[in-house]
Amino acid sequence: MNISVIPTIQEARVEELRRKTVIVIDVLRATSTMLAALASGCRAVIPVETVEQAKELQLPGHLLGGERGCRRIPGFDLGNSPLEYTPSVVGGSVLVMTTTNGTRAIRKAEQAGRILAGSLLNARACAGKALALGREIVILCSGTRDIFSLEDGLGAGAIVDELLSAYTGSGRQGDHLQVNDFGLAMLHAFRAANGNLEGALLACENGRRLVSLGFREDVAYCSRLNAIEAAPEIADGRLQLFPTLTSL
Repeated sequence: MNISVIPTIQEARVEELRRKTVIVIDVLRATSTMLAALASGCRAVIPVETVEQAKELQLPGHLLGGERGCRRIPGFDLGNSPLEYTPSVVGGSVLVMTTTNGTRAIRKAEQAGRILAGSLLNARACAGKALALGREIVILCSGTRDIFSLEDGLGAGAIVDELLSAYTGSGRQGDHLQVNDFGLAMLHAFRAANGNLEGALLACENGRRLVSLGFREDVAYCSRLNAIEAAPEIADGRLQLFPTLTSL
């Protein structure tokens, strides 16, 4: 089974995603925030690319969430801080969300066989579900305006690490996991940073930007490894939690 890590949305070719399991990552902060929302009882997240699309899809009772330039979009109910998405705010709701990078990446993966939302928060759960699906695996890093972001690479490395660990521990014979070169580089980067992931995220460009805007606690939240045991999946344009599959 092949595992490919793609550094940015721009470098992802649609034909490379077809019939594969694609794990979309935006550690700071879109997929981390979506995970926080779903873990807090949000029924579904509808990811869209533009503000106009979000407003068009909003139905009575739906919440609008998202950001531009790391800030809440005027007129929206919520921004892109995972700390905003508490059970009392989003429990039982449907969220329509647009962000600068993460929701674009999800839309780019529309032709994939299956689409999962991943981050450091759910690396183990993503690995387990992806292996259980039995397809070739692509980990798509959202990046920042088509430029690679280190935090996404660390998230990808964490998922690769969990994939290798789960596969090795299963005792399966025959087929082996083959990781592309960029994926191997991110695996080693993750292993080097694993003792202090919060420090690594605070040191990267997006981490520094968020701190300067007053979102230091968001960075700390998003750096927590395997804090959420769920691997939400896109179905019919909605990101939702489904029953956990048994991997291997």
